[in-house]
Amino acid sequence: MIRPVIAWLAILVLAFVNGTLREFALVPALGQRAAYMASGLLLSAVILLVAIALGRWLRLDTAARAMRIGFLWLGLTLVFEFGLGIVQGRSWADMLMPYTFKDGNIWPLVLAVVLFAPLVALRARRT
Repeated sequence: MIRPVIAWLAILVLAFVNGTLREFALVPALGQRAAYMASGLLLSAVILLVAIALGRWLRLDTAARAMRIGFLWLGLTLVFEFGLGIVQGRSWADMLMPYTFKDGNIWPLVLAVVLFAPLVALRARRT
């Protein structure tokens, strides 16, 4: 499963770029609520595009493999998010805030995209 981990690392880098764009460009231009929504939609699109672009390299040949990769990506994302929060000394309440849809944050929907992006990529390759 080294290829899916490498792909996830690429998504992680793009997520950091997305967060930087959100904080320095979207929030000042759109306000926090709209910026979080736009950023979540943009990140979801990027995740889908990466999965589709790397579908052959990831060897997406069955729905079962695609879902295993999706669960791997979701697990890595959650471990990273909460691990980073713990290292930074953030409270659990603070770390769970993005999961409440407050202030336009659509993080749970982004996580759903993370989970299903490989399956979408498989389906896209078949059409």
